[in-house]
Amino acid sequence: MTTRPSRSRQPTVRQAERADLLAVSRIEQAAFPQPWPFSAFEQYLGGPGFLVAEDNAIVGYVVADTVDTHVGTIGHVKDLAVHEERRGEGIGTRLLNRALAVLDGDVREVKLEVRESNDTALSLYRTHGFEHRRTIPGYYSNNEDALVLVREL
Repeated sequence: MTTRPSRSRQPTVRQAERADLLAVSRIEQAAFPQPWPFSAFEQYLGGPGFLVAEDNAIVGYVVADTVDTHVGTIGHVKDLAVHEERRGEGIGTRLLNRALAVLDGDVREVKLEVRESNDTALSLYRTHGFEHRRTIPGYYSNNEDALVLVREL
């Protein structure tokens, strides 16, 4: 039996804890055709950019961190999803804003990859100032292209 998240006014956004991982994994499995395995989330526990939105249940999450590149350290939004019954309520915006705030001060720009066909995510990211920098052909296992989006902080 799947527990449906209840709807209060605004979910609390906080750092993820081990007890949240099953709910995060379930949202991931429902949201993506190539979901991360449970173990992938475990490695980000304790990181300041692994955040969950909670409203009597976990209703969304974001995983963001920093990555060293040839041009210096940049922020990277690795994963973001909202429970399908709670989409359109601004939860993704709250999570993204908090993740960007966590990264701000440590980096000057943040990047992410998104499926070319994920119009909902593209709209969210563009609304928050992310711009298309390049396309990675065949990035996903179904050979779909990824768009690399970048935002200056």
